[in-house]
Amino acid sequence: MSFEMLPFLLVALLIGAIAPIQAGVNATIAQFHGHPLYAALTNTLVASLVLLVVILFLRLPLPLVANLTLAPWWAWTGGVLGAILVLSSLVLAPKLGAAVFVSTTIVGTMVASLLIDHFGLLAYKPQPITAQRVIGAVMVVGGMLLIQWKR
Repeated sequence: MSFEMLPFLLVALLIGAIAPIQAGVNATIAQFHGHPLYAALTNTLVASLVLLVVILFLRLPLPLVANLTLAPWWAWTGGVLGAILVLSSLVLAPKLGAAVFVSTTIVGTMVASLLIDHFGLLAYKPQPITAQRVIGAVMVVGGMLLIQWKR
């Protein structure tokens, strides 16, 4: 790891801390809405409003419709995936607990990331699965199992 990567890794670490906080916040608002779907909708609407304010503040130009039509169909599924993440986190995290929920999703993230990197899928450059990367992933799985031990 290069020293230049350290600030990016620290920011990623802090962003990772948001996952259990967001799940708990969303689960709390769900109690007041009466259904998890309303909480997920609230999350998405507030996020969209925040992004709109930032876009207006930065005075970003509107994207060209012609450019938008060039995107592959699957590039439009990000919102669907985001909705699934928000809804599943606010339903599952309170049932599993923050540590179990996050550690389990990290294992899923790790496995998917290794495969996506290996095959260079989506917008990623190919990075082959190596023994070192597999050992790292196995250690992540081991950590998840330890967190869930005798639950």
